[in-house]
Amino acid sequence: MRVHVIGCSGSFAGPTSAASSYLIEHEDADGRLWRVLMDLGSGAFGPLQSVIDPAELDAVIISHLHPDHYLDLTGLEVFWAYHSRTDLGKLSIHGPAPLPERVSGVLGRDGHIPAGVSAAPFDYHTLSDGHRFSIGPLEIETRAVLHPVEAYGFRLTADGVTVAYSGDTDSCEALDELAAGADLFLCEAGYIEGRDDRFTGVHLTGRRAGEVAARAGVGRLALTHIPAWTDPAIPLAEARAVHTGPITMVQPMDILDVSDRRTARNER
Repeated sequence: MRVHVIGCSGSFAGPTSAASSYLIEHEDADGRLWRVLMDLGSGAFGPLQSVIDPAELDAVIISHLHPDHYLDLTGLEVFWAYHSRTDLGKLSIHGPAPLPERVSGVLGRDGHIPAGVSAAPFDYHTLSDGHRFSIGPLEIETRAVLHPVEAYGFRLTADGVTVAYSGDTDSCEALDELAAGADLFLCEAGYIEGRDDRFTGVHLTGRRAGEVAARAGVGRLALTHIPAWTDPAIPLAEARAVHTGPITMVQPMDILDVSDRRTARNER
């Protein structure tokens, strides 16, 4: 399994990175490559096109309805609706229940399909806490996490490999459960200890992300969602102070290869 970091800037697109978006790729037993996009925040649709042809996407899953996690669905909808290919069908979009209305509102079409298009290009599916579904070989579990709006974290598993994604959240029991034993834990660390203590129930600090990773026994912690005004070295140091396992601070266009730690240990 591979994770392409399309955008990783927290809260808004920064000068060197789009907001949150992560492309999951996994090849099934027949050699078919599946592509699932987690979030498509502000500014992310542009760099996504430098990685893949968006017409090759199999599905999109949206963690919550803050603009830095879903807003560029509007560009993807236009792309999908007016593409010259006639065999695309509808693209599956999984997200909170209000997502279709939000996208329609941003596009100013009050729920109507785009002009000149015979059918809406997206097939929406509503997420809920503890929901499980499959996209090709990927088994996906969603958990409601702690954020000011309805928000979900994701756990994706295929062929014994697991990637956990925090979405946006503060520390909570559901996040520990999502991360438990994951080979890769892609976790936000948007706040800093001491600076952001007055805000609760919104974001993790590097320290709190590290504590979750340590409790969960993850293979690798990958920190993300760092705002443009934050020095990434600070949350990285916070995480390293409490978690002794491998830690990565992700960068735009990083490719994270994820393997089954049990297999890797057996092969050594």
